[in-house]
Amino acid sequence: MYYMVTNRTLRDGTPSAEPGPLSYWISDGAAPLDQIGSWSKVVPAAFRKTLIQEADSFPQILDPERHDEQRHIGVFVHGFNNTWDDAARRYRGIADNIYAANQLGACVLFTWPSEGSKLGYIPDRLDARKSADSLAETLSYLYDWAIQKQNDGSLNPADGCKAKISLIAHSMGAYVTQKAMQTVWTRKNQPLLVSLINQMILVAADVDNDLFDSGESVDGSDGDAIANLTYRITALYTGRDSTLGLSAGFKHFGKRRLGRSGLDRGANGVPVAPDNVWDIDCSRLIRPDAKNIHSSYFEPTQSHCGELLRRVLRGDDRKLVSAWAEENFF
Repeated sequence: MYYMVTNRTLRDGTPSAEPGPLSYWISDGAAPLDQIGSWSKVVPAAFRKTLIQEADSFPQILDPERHDEQRHIGVFVHGFNNTWDDAARRYRGIADNIYAANQLGACVLFTWPSEGSKLGYIPDRLDARKSADSLAETLSYLYDWAIQKQNDGSLNPADGCKAKISLIAHSMGAYVTQKAMQTVWTRKNQPLLVSLINQMILVAADVDNDLFDSGESVDGSDGDAIANLTYRITALYTGRDSTLGLSAGFKHFGKRRLGRSGLDRGANGVPVAPDNVWDIDCSRLIRPDAKNIHSSYFEPTQSHCGELLRRVLRGDDRKLVSAWAEENFF
């Protein structure tokens, strides 16, 4: 099954570029997902029931040595300049090629009302901030569900959670995620070391590269919220990304983009971030002649990043992931 949550207003039955109330959709994928006729709009309770049923159908992995086989309920948050049909096509590639093809589980699309215009950066930034509360509602439900499954599992391991929760955020979708995670952390009384997300991957993230500068201290910042609600955060970046160069030009804060420069580094060159946050330079994993560097991470013909995403989601040690990347370049 395919799943979609959106805060786009419906125009003639199709999600538009205008913000509105949350709606929930499922599809069996028999028809192209960028056609609204392939989706069925359902009430929130029916959406959650279907998603939970899929998660409960996953095999339960109790052996710690096999934790990398545990399947996921993933969330994909798209980025800047994505119309609804753009987002649906990108989502299907991720759901099929990364999650389903590798037996990693199921994925949910969260699509927000991006302007879908190359000249719409400033409106998109505003829409991204407004959409954070809608994403927070979705993540809050997942948090409550995960906590309940942990409690059930403590009483009877057979009733425990059969799924990890993962999240992939692209471009300005990372900004939506950043603000949503702060909202969730605040709503849940800022829990420390209670993970909502097992693996978060920020792909070409259009956020400040000092987002995690609080390090191991608890200061209530957005980066602090993300780090405390996530087991591991991986930022994929490349200096070849001209789209994020444009983004930086719209901001005059003196900070570079995480997706173009990687994590902020101190005088000794070591990233200033909590221990569960790391980055990886994908420059050599992307073809030298790639036409759209900003989105090439998701294009199998343009980069090796699909396999990189799979390894990170599976939970491979970061040293093993880095070693693989050193051996698989163009």
